Amino acid sequence: MRQTILARRYAKALFSLGKEKDSLENYNEALAAIAALYEESPEVGESLTNPLYPLEARQKVMVKIAEAVKADQILTAFLDLVVEKQRAGALPDIAHEMQVMVDKDQNISHGEVISAIELDSTLQEKIQSTLEKITGNKVMLETKVDPSIIGGVIAKVGDLVFDGSIKTQLNGLKESIKGRD
Repeated sequence: MRQTILARRYAKALFSLGKEKDSLENYNEALAAIAALYEESPEVGESLTNPLYPLEARQKVMVKIAEAVKADQILTAFLDLVVEKQRAGALPDIAHEMQVMVDKDQNISHGEVISAIELDSTLQEKIQSTLEKITGNKVMLETKVDPSIIGGVIAKVGDLVFDGSIKTQLNGLKESIKGRD
């Protein structure tokens, strides 16, 4: 279960410290690495959240993780606080919220392009540059293939959706013909 509000608070605190200490990128990368560790090894998250383990043991585990991600003193103290307050289970959510804040700070948007066939790199770059002009942000694109759209592309960036698929056009034509009856 996502703990968005709680995670956003912790991420905002670390984001502020990162901006102040000019370590924002390091903190973001470290949190992303910890979130990946949770994903790859669920037992890590279990060892940090299980109340059957004494607090000192959980803190020692977090210190080792902090060393592994090359955390500075501030990030190590932050991670220790998260364990102490029994919020270690929220670390993947904190990492996600931190990434959202860093992206917003750096004017980066994430988008998705869905096409009926695999797009070549030239076409992907054209779509990306067009979306960057429209949004005014740098756009990081993820591509997907969905043969059911028949042809064309569907591009999504944030709340913006550009649907140029043949399937949508055919459905629109079908509705306009129905409307004439």
